[in-house]
Amino acid sequence: MREKIDALTQNLARTIVGKNEAIRLVLVALLGGGHALLEDVPGVGKTLLAKSLARSLDGKFQRIQCTPDLLPTDITGTNIWNPKSGEFTFLPGPVFANVLLSDEINRATPRTQSALLEVMEEYQVTVDGVSRPVPQPFFVIATQNPIEYQGTFPLPEAQMDRFMLSLSLGYPSESEELQMLQTIQQRLPVDDVQPCITLAEVAQLRQLCSQVQVETSLQQYILELVRTTRQDEEITLGVSPRGSVALQKATQALAFISGRDYALPDDVKFLAPYVLCHRLIPRGGRNAKTVVERLLRSVAIP
Repeated sequence: MREKIDALTQNLARTIVGKNEAIRLVLVALLGGGHALLEDVPGVGKTLLAKSLARSLDGKFQRIQCTPDLLPTDITGTNIWNPKSGEFTFLPGPVFANVLLSDEINRATPRTQSALLEVMEEYQVTVDGVSRPVPQPFFVIATQNPIEYQGTFPLPEAQMDRFMLSLSLGYPSESEELQMLQTIQQRLPVDDVQPCITLAEVAQLRQLCSQVQVETSLQQYILELVRTTRQDEEITLGVSPRGSVALQKATQALAFISGRDYALPDDVKFLAPYVLCHRLIPRGGRNAKTVVERLLRSVAIP
């Protein structure tokens, strides 16, 4: 399993130059059983990272390019009339995949965004009263541009809460950008990515991550961080209990990726900004990351 994680990391590092931390966070979301939201300006590799991950898994990949005219049935699927059989036949939507890329998710209307609520939490789709499970493992990686707001629809709190992690890739350094230019002279690196891990192995890795030991004192630390967000005067809306569960699962996955069968306070401190910031609403236009970093300094470490 250690070799599988290393191979997966190397596959992604070939296409995303110098973004080892972002790669590790996406793997934390994948192995922790959650979903990832990439918030960044266009052209920094958000879609490329998602496609590289999908190619690395020996599973089905689907992509949704979100636009204002996209309908919920375009995502979940719909029943169509079959004149030969004389009955309705279900035509599956793109959610019936192992890796689903929802590109520029904030360009879809709230009605369409809500089509992902059920499948991201319960791994099933209900159409015309019939619930259908999606393939397992199921992983959603969504992208959005946090700068350009024209023609966009901000994700509601319920939707944001479905993502285990929210992260930003950022611009590459000068040397990394030069390496990128030299690499793509012949062909795109993503074209060379080959599957290196099966779906069964991903499921096994998820099971192993869930067995990572989290001491009671560390669970109390996680709870203290989360509960503090609900009482802080600089926060309008604090983190939900789903955020507590997500932080513990992400901590277990990070510990496992780091080669340990036990979690450390440093794992929680590293992941807290990525897990908590998008789940809370700061008061008075304050920066969520600054608020979380202040809470990390105020809560005692076990």
